[in-house]
Amino acid sequence: QVQLVESGGGLVQAGGSLRLACGASGIDFSMYAMAWYRQTPGKQRELVAAVSPSGSTQYADSMKDRFTISRDNAKNTVYLQMNSLKPEDTTVYYCNARIGQRAYWGQGIQVTVSS
Repeated sequence: QVQLVESGGGLVQAGGSLRLACGASGIDFSMYAMAWYRQTPGKQRELVAAVSPSGSTQYADSMKDRFTISRDNAKNTVYLQMNSLKPEDTTVYYCNARIGQRAYWGQGIQVTVSS
């Protein structure tokens, strides 16, 4: 059974930082591309950042100067370091694991940035 479990969300003041973590089980983690998405109610889910099995990264333009994605294959975990958070970053963040046409999602974690 595949599980992706996010942690590290919560409430932070504008300008602050949070680090999200996503622990994976039931997959050969090192073979999967890992990503973070976010979705605000009424809007499409959008890519925040992704990291390939080889460690190559990509970011949404609006977040690439503030967020950093990383992975630890020994711990089956992907991280999202979020700095200089803004109120508009408030939403639910989702972990995603993908290989070929197969994809799995975490349950989502709330991040709230107060002004």
